[in-house]
Amino acid sequence: MPKTKQLIDYAGISIGVTEGQTMARIEITTLVQRFRQIEKELESLREKLTELIQTTVEYEYLQTVPGLGDATIIDLLSEIGSFAHYNHPRQLLKLAGLTLRENSSGQHKGQKRISKRGRRQLRALLFRVMVPMIRHNVAFRQLHEYYTTRQVNPLRKKQSIVVLCGKLLKVLHAICTKHMAFNTEQMMRDIPKLERAA
Repeated sequence: MPKTKQLIDYAGISIGVTEGQTMARIEITTLVQRFRQIEKELESLREKLTELIQTTVEYEYLQTVPGLGDATIIDLLSEIGSFAHYNHPRQLLKLAGLTLRENSSGQHKGQKRISKRGRRQLRALLFRVMVPMIRHNVAFRQLHEYYTTRQVNPLRKKQSIVVLCGKLLKVLHAICTKHMAFNTEQMMRDIPKLERAA
């Protein structure tokens, strides 16, 4: 306690700006005003982007997926462009760097890991999206539970999320190229192992 009081006494006379306080206040006021102005500009830009994204054909199908909001759809389409540009979902997995590769040398067989040769921001976006998606989307929640609790080769939570990121890209590619809304029951039917477990 005595040392604390001593520190407080020293702080009272040793720390803080004693000269140029008027200019410091002006500088802080200017920075705060600039920050608020940038916030308004960002909000205006976000509104314009939302209006633009709502004119695309893919928005109609992407917004049917529970857990995907307007901001996420904007980020996703800005990263990959139109889903029509990709003939197969594997191209999207490669773009995101979610394809598997094995670290092997000679006789040694290493573990399989994602290549990470792709767009880092797209990978980060998918990972950020998947966490709330597991909470709000029944199909993805059950898939996550299945991957982490299955008898043979159960995945750790992070591994399961990475696998589900790839699954999400495949699902989004399917609904956008086939022009259909997301259907939880249809997705569950496409996974026979999960159906048997249920």
